[in-house]
Amino acid sequence: MKFSCEKALLQAAVATASRAAAAKSTIPALEGILLQAGHSLTVSGYNMQTGIRTNLDADVTQEGALVLPARLFGEIIRRMPDDVITFAADTGMNVRLTCGDAAYNITALSADDYPELPEVEDQYSIRIQQQILRSMIGETSFAVSADEARPIHTGSLFEIGEDSLTVVSVDGFRLALRREPLQGVKGGSFHFVAPGAALNEVEKICQDTDDEAIVTLGSRHLLFEVGPTQLICRRLEGEFLDYKSAIPRNNPISITAGTKSLITSIDRVSVVISEKQKSPVQCVFDAGSVTMTAKTVSGEARDVCPIDGDGGGLTIGFNNRYLMDALKYAPADSVRLELNTGISPCVILPAEGEERFLYMVLPVRLKNS
Repeated sequence: MKFSCEKALLQAAVATASRAAAAKSTIPALEGILLQAGHSLTVSGYNMQTGIRTNLDADVTQEGALVLPARLFGEIIRRMPDDVITFAADTGMNVRLTCGDAAYNITALSADDYPELPEVEDQYSIRIQQQILRSMIGETSFAVSADEARPIHTGSLFEIGEDSLTVVSVDGFRLALRREPLQGVKGGSFHFVAPGAALNEVEKICQDTDDEAIVTLGSRHLLFEVGPTQLICRRLEGEFLDYKSAIPRNNPISITAGTKSLITSIDRVSVVISEKQKSPVQCVFDAGSVTMTAKTVSGEARDVCPIDGDGGGLTIGFNNRYLMDALKYAPADSVRLELNTGISPCVILPAEGEERFLYMVLPVRLKNS
């Protein structure tokens, strides 16, 4: 197996595929990445849950396939000069890498020991701009649950309708929803739950571009195609939360405020809160302002944020991080907060335009409630 290619191309491909390589495995080959040289060079990583495969241009003079240790190979490529790398492997699995005056000799494993990545049959598929898919994942993934007791909620729900895509994440304390119009749906309406860990990788692979990504639903697996890169992962099975019933929308109190102003006030009063000294942020919604306070053994903090509307003196407590996350990821300069009672969820929506996002944060019961 022999080929040569630009260092930058190989380094990017190895870094991408290595993110799916297993850190530790009873199958040694899974701790490496698979290189396949044919008409082009294909680099793959796989941990039996998620697989990443990417293609790049290379001058292949001898076809072949082998497995190299992911971490070691990545570190070698990173340290080589910015020039053309020459790769040569003999039948004894001895690999020689040269670039300029730098040269390395390492040992490879047989490609026969590397499990095949699953094939995903094309039942249903959608096309969506990479930058939109990237933002939808990024603006909902913070609410994916880390609780393995409910595996279905360790992923995000994708609901594909005739003309829209909705992504929903929940963790028992908050809910994040993003919706975008969609064209190019193949196979009609469908839905699936994608693992949060795999979606984090999809977000990294997607670029800030109008180029399309293709999402394909198979019987057991999902395929995300982004340019020359493919990510394959298992679907999560189970009953996802009926989020439409969980979101209260007939709330009597509705106020609007600047997103940055709310974040600034929460940040100010959160100074006295820490992992050791936990305390809710108490919010009192009056006419034209919300007063935020926090109190721990470390001290007390208070700030006032201007709002449009009248909260009628409603007092409600929130986990500062949960409320802050919802506002940080809200893609709008101003938001509308819908409220009911001190023990009812707070619904956060765009102040103007279509409801392309919705965040819901459950309150924390205050001691004097």
